[in-house]
Amino acid sequence: QVQLVESGGGSVQPGGSLRLSCAASGSIFRIYTMNWYHQVSGQQRELVATITNGGETIYADSVQGRFTILRDNAKNTVYLQMTSLKPEDTAVYYCNTNGLNSRYESFNAWGQGTLVTVSS
Repeated sequence: QVQLVESGGGSVQPGGSLRLSCAASGSIFRIYTMNWYHQVSGQQRELVATITNGGETIYADSVQGRFTILRDNAKNTVYLQMTSLKPEDTAVYYCNTNGLNSRYESFNAWGQGTLVTVSS
């Protein structure tokens, strides 16, 4: 199976920065799209950023210009660089990826979630 392990969450003041990371491991043949979602307490999980295998990126309007999604294909790792953080960014952040495992079967995997808290 494929596993995703997240790290980098924590508490930061408004205007601060954090970098989240998510490393994929297991029987991976090919990773396609990698994504970050967040879930605000009491709200639905929402897509924050996407990066394709070809490097195309898409961002939610709420984070456009402040967040950057990056991937290191050699390490099967995706990052979310978060700057100019706002209190409304407070949420649990989940990474997600899809692709093919070593048996050429499609997979869709989720990280365990990491909490980001933005407050003064």
